[in-house]
Amino acid sequence: MPTRRLFLGACASLALTPALALVPGRPVRIGLTPAFLHDQHGTLEAWRQYMEAKLLQRVQFLQRDSYRETMDLLRLEKIDFAWICDYPYVHLREQVRLLAVPVFQGRPYYRAYLIVPAQLPHANSLLELRGKIFAYSDPYSNTGYLVPRYQLRMAGEDPGRFFSRTFFTYSHRKLIEAVADGLAQGGSVDSFVWDSLNKVKSDITRRTWVVNQSPEYGFPPFVAHRSVSKESFAAMQGMLLAMSTDPQGKSLLQRLNLDGFIAGDPRLYALVTKMMGEFGEE
Repeated sequence: MPTRRLFLGACASLALTPALALVPGRPVRIGLTPAFLHDQHGTLEAWRQYMEAKLLQRVQFLQRDSYRETMDLLRLEKIDFAWICDYPYVHLREQVRLLAVPVFQGRPYYRAYLIVPAQLPHANSLLELRGKIFAYSDPYSNTGYLVPRYQLRMAGEDPGRFFSRTFFTYSHRKLIEAVADGLAQGGSVDSFVWDSLNKVKSDITRRTWVVNQSPEYGFPPFVAHRSVSKESFAAMQGMLLAMSTDPQGKSLLQRLNLDGFIAGDPRLYALVTKMMGEFGEE
């Protein structure tokens, strides 16, 4: 906890941030991947208004239905900032800069949960799901795609042949619902999404069973396109880091199920980089 207090305590000096120096008349464009926030439109609108008040500039959220679509917006410079998964961050690290990392349950990390339907006799490990139907969240998801494939590879199995059938849900919440409804006999899901959904929709999560948890990975980060100016980068980063010291910011963080943001370090994503390298994707 001392490290977390040090990072979050330092945010107080960043409470007054300058306005962003982007294109005059154009809103600050922030991309969002289809994660838990897809179902929190009221929270997103409140967050957008909060950002506008702090940054003194219009803010626009752009939500897409797949990670690839948000990645393409970054590549094409159609957005200035984005909250993306750690897998896309490693893919795009030559085109983006690490802006801020969320703090979840006191740490800038999350895990993959292997889940199965609670109402059926279930396996107790990934290897016991041989020949079953398995749900993935997105081809560019770390916890929802890369992690289970890497675990199978490390066990000497071929991820492409291990399951009888696989399908993508393109959202962690939809993956949880697919497993809860028995459409899949297993799936790997973002722990932040499962834990957050468990707080507000336990009728869904209680129909799943968390079989095991992965090691920790750096939490999905906020990034800035490398074309963003130093001034704009500093303004956006300062606003995010200062949320935990501001009453309204604290309230929004609670709604987001986060403790705050820290500046972060690319080394948080070393394990994801290693796993991607196993599939020739580093």
